[in-house]
Amino acid sequence: MKPAWSVILLTTLIGVGQGLFLALFAVDGLDAARGQASGLLASFFHLGHPERAWRSAAMWRTSWLSREAIALPLFMALAALYGLAHWTGRLQGALPVGVLAAAACVALFVCTGMIYACLKFLQEWHSPLTVANFILLGTASGLTLAAALAASLQPGLARGYAAAALLGGALAYAGRIASLARNARLRPKSTLATAIGVKHPRIAQIAQGAMGGSFNTREFFHGRPREVVRAARWAFLALLFPLPAAFLLSFPQSTAMLALAFALQYAGLLAERWVFFAEARHPQNLYYQAIA
Repeated sequence: MKPAWSVILLTTLIGVGQGLFLALFAVDGLDAARGQASGLLASFFHLGHPERAWRSAAMWRTSWLSREAIALPLFMALAALYGLAHWTGRLQGALPVGVLAAAACVALFVCTGMIYACLKFLQEWHSPLTVANFILLGTASGLTLAAALAASLQPGLARGYAAAALLGGALAYAGRIASLARNARLRPKSTLATAIGVKHPRIAQIAQGAMGGSFNTREFFHGRPREVVRAARWAFLALLFPLPAAFLLSFPQSTAMLALAFALQYAGLLAERWVFFAEARHPQNLYYQAIA
């Protein structure tokens, strides 16, 4: 598949915001609405007609995308109300709102993951690991950001957040490696013969029937050589956990070092999400193999 940067930014920024909210709510902190707002803004760049965005929630009975379109603003509203309760000093009413926001946060994680996991024809995504990785990666990055913020605003919490970020990062890293190992064992269910409906042992395609590219060749394949995908994979494997973990272990109360740890981890998240899309092999590429 072709990685769209609007979707990459959407899913990573929202995931960080969700993880940050859960981290702060765990110690009854403030809201993290900014992360979700940034992600929501990024999503509009992926829409062909942004003015019709409201229609995305219309198919909530059958579409995980529609459910996400409902869960996201609901979570943002509840997180904002939770933060407002803290700001106005109405702490008695903050806890129930925070519980509802946490439930909406988990629901949003599930909706976002299921948008991809429900696609049976994309074997790389059709797995419970997809949903688990969205949850774990978002939570881990949110914990790392919480550690950096705590070092600056409330140093007494920084060490605890850094320890939680290490644990969350290790779990997220293990989940993503498990996903890579699973995908490496996958074998295509479709062949050239099934793609064109011709039962013949030797089929070689020399053209797609057009003199240039098409929507199919542009949107369902990333167009990058294998070396680029491999380099991006190694980049996220280094940046997602090992390098941030070194900073979390060595400087658990340094604002600058923890901020650097988060920056490295977020760069790893961007690379991970790019690989997530790039490694999904759409069956239609069996037919649209050659331009001319």
